[in-house]
Amino acid sequence: MGEIFAGRYELVDPVGRGGVGAVWRAWDHRRRRYVAAKVLQQSDAHTLLRFVREQALRIDHPHVLAPASWAADDAKVLFTMDLVHGGSLAHLIGDYGPLPPRYVCTLLDQLLAGLTAVHDEGVVHRDIKPANILLEATGTGRPHLRLSDFGIAMRKGEPRLTETNYVVGTPGYFAPEQMLGAEPDFPADLFAVGLVALYLITGTKPDADALVRHFTEHGVPHAPEGVPEPLWQVLATLLHPDPESRFRTATGARKAVLAAVELLPEAGLDDEAVEVFDHIGPLPEGFGPDGPLAAPRDGGAAGSGAPGATGAPLSPSDTGSFVLAPAGQSLPQPPATPPVPVA
Repeated sequence: MGEIFAGRYELVDPVGRGGVGAVWRAWDHRRRRYVAAKVLQQSDAHTLLRFVREQALRIDHPHVLAPASWAADDAKVLFTMDLVHGGSLAHLIGDYGPLPPRYVCTLLDQLLAGLTAVHDEGVVHRDIKPANILLEATGTGRPHLRLSDFGIAMRKGEPRLTETNYVVGTPGYFAPEQMLGAEPDFPADLFAVGLVALYLITGTKPDADALVRHFTEHGVPHAPEGVPEPLWQVLATLLHPDPESRFRTATGARKAVLAAVELLPEAGLDDEAVEVFDHIGPLPEGFGPDGPLAAPRDGGAAGSGAPGATGAPLSPSDTGSFVLAPAGQSLPQPPATPPVPVA
């Protein structure tokens, strides 16, 4: 059996690792369900403050994966969220390459719907990328997307946790104004959405710098191969180097996507069905669908003596998110965490 955290969360197996926290599949003994539990690994002041900011987010939306609860036990803290089984958009691209335009529009519509809810709370995500956009395991049915990892998100007007000349996020998904030190704002998130959508439909990570240069020197680029013109008009607006020339809101971008869908051809009968399958893997020995198969032993510190992953493990991303690793690789246990300093 796993270790018990704060008398409630039984850590089952690690399913992810990030810069500031290990992510575990955990059994919630109070609500009697499996959840994802992010356990803080570092205890410097900035890391702790980011963790506190992230766990404080309460955004209830079907396309947002935000923290649901938190707990502390001795020198460790964690927060929990829904356990999402279908991997990330990065895995979907890896499995299928370029995705059908109508399928991309469905994903884009859901992403923008979730982002609207985030922006309505005054929050700038700041790290939108395929690895941070998770999918429910819906098989060949309609996909269900969840925008995740708010580790570097911040509310507009909040003080920064870094120097103003230090850019936070993932290289390759920065908006041009971010590189110039602009304050975090919603249009920067929309620029990243445009890059994600272009990645989905071409199967190749876009060169953001080359796109910006082309816009600056030659105007709007022609639609890349495989991108229908109606959809490209939407993406080109999202990707404009000038934030004032982009959609001003995620809602506005979403309306444009829905209008573009009406101009796209219907999917062909020979088109390959896209399947979103379960990436988490089976439960380890001693656990079943309804929780532990035997009474758990008394809890100790999180991560001490806990079982290893038995399904497809996950690997870290550059900014504390978690992404699936190829099956067959092992995921090391998280290191012991030093005590959290108390002010």
